[in-house]
Amino acid sequence: MSTLICGSVAYDTIMVFQDQFKRHILPDQIHMLSVSFLVPEMRREFGGCAGNIAYSLKLLGGDPLLMATVGSDFGPYAQRLDNLGIARTHVRELPEQFTAQCFVTTDLDDNQIAAFHPGAMGLAHLNRLEHVEVPVELAIIGPDSKQAMTERAEQLASAGIPFIFDLGQAFPLFDGDELRRMIELATYFAANDYEAEVISQRTGLSLGQIAGQLKALVVTRGAEGAHVYADGVIHEIPPVKAAAVVDPTGCGDAFRAGLLYGIVHGWDWPATGRLASLLGALKIAQRGAQNHRFTAESIAADYQAAFGAPWPGQ
Repeated sequence: MSTLICGSVAYDTIMVFQDQFKRHILPDQIHMLSVSFLVPEMRREFGGCAGNIAYSLKLLGGDPLLMATVGSDFGPYAQRLDNLGIARTHVRELPEQFTAQCFVTTDLDDNQIAAFHPGAMGLAHLNRLEHVEVPVELAIIGPDSKQAMTERAEQLASAGIPFIFDLGQAFPLFDGDELRRMIELATYFAANDYEAEVISQRTGLSLGQIAGQLKALVVTRGAEGAHVYADGVIHEIPPVKAAAVVDPTGCGDAFRAGLLYGIVHGWDWPATGRLASLLGALKIAQRGAQNHRFTAESIAADYQAAFGAPWPGQ
């Protein structure tokens, strides 16, 4: 049975300005801003939350099934998915659109100026659960168009398929009533600590009250690890010290792949959370969201080294 990964598939174009933005932007001239930055360093990465989650889940030995909309420039990404053995049966190509993409320029102080073009992602609702013909045992709804996220939650709940709802960058799109509905439909909810606070404020519900309507509420806390609220208990998930802190892009997606793997394999929450934490640490040591690598043997050894415990299920 497959794990359905719903969300964005995107290209990330990252450029580095070898200076400081503040030296070239005049504060008293912001109202008539016109600047151009020379960026001799540039790289293009495969990204998007769904693509990133599927990548890490596949490395773990899972069976991710992507559901996303992409554009006429999808060719290189399609070849990558094929090479990785990730099914793209439900990645719909819309030839009149571009694949979603983010253009990021950073300076030497790690400040960023970014522009995001949603492209085909804006039509993600064209994919529907009824189009999926293979058995699905678990799903995740990641950041996507609001319509697609909302409809997908209703579809999965109606079909009785458990799923994680992960607002991510889409959290500004949902008001309190809409968030309460997503909590009502979801089996699990995932958010970082800032997003969790915003969700709590908009819904008027405490984190404990939110968790009471779910099998689990997972709140990531960056370098401090994570909290898993489940069965009236708050599980403290420890962080894993990374070999290097290179690039946080995609760490949350790697973390979520660990959640999916642990849930599918029936692990308890401490073990599931520890795997997720480990994947985040492995990702942050590499540039880009899909350039970290591991094998079944190496991840088991890393788990043992990080937590002093054998790979769960052994």
